[in-house]
Amino acid sequence: MGWIKKLSVGATLACVALVVYSCRISLGLAPISSIDYSKVKTISIANFPNRAEYVYAPLAVQFNQELRDMFIQQTRLQVVNTGGDLDIDGEITGYNQYNESVDASGYASKVKVTLTVNVRYTNNTNHEEDFEQQFSAFQTYESTQLLTDVQDQLISVMIDDITEQIFNATVANW
Repeated sequence: MGWIKKLSVGATLACVALVVYSCRISLGLAPISSIDYSKVKTISIANFPNRAEYVYAPLAVQFNQELRDMFIQQTRLQVVNTGGDLDIDGEITGYNQYNESVDASGYASKVKVTLTVNVRYTNNTNHEEDFEQQFSAFQTYESTQLLTDVQDQLISVMIDDITEQIFNATVANW
């Protein structure tokens, strides 16, 4: 009878060890991009002009720089002026503000600022991936503040969001 008890304890321990071993978790970072570097070596990113009705002068410069920085920092692609294996161009098409919510007094309590960018992407090694698409982001601020007081911070956040969207749509294949 004792040997049956020892056998069942041993079998239970073996099953627990097997379950623990088979349920281990493997953690790792997802690949930053899905670029085939044997085919794609260069990228050309044109300057995006600001064609929005409301023009804020630093917007285009900041957007263009951050878009380039995103690809420089997160890929091994060489940035060239024209004729890259990947080509990105477009324009800033919208920079607007709207009243988003109204308080009890009937006045706007929050204002929504929206940034929209039109992007044309050409993959010269695989034209099936080419597209033209609009990307947008928004931020809100209290209507008790002036846009000029919060504009730089809001634009920075929206540009970060849009450049990440563009990166994911073009080379991350999310």
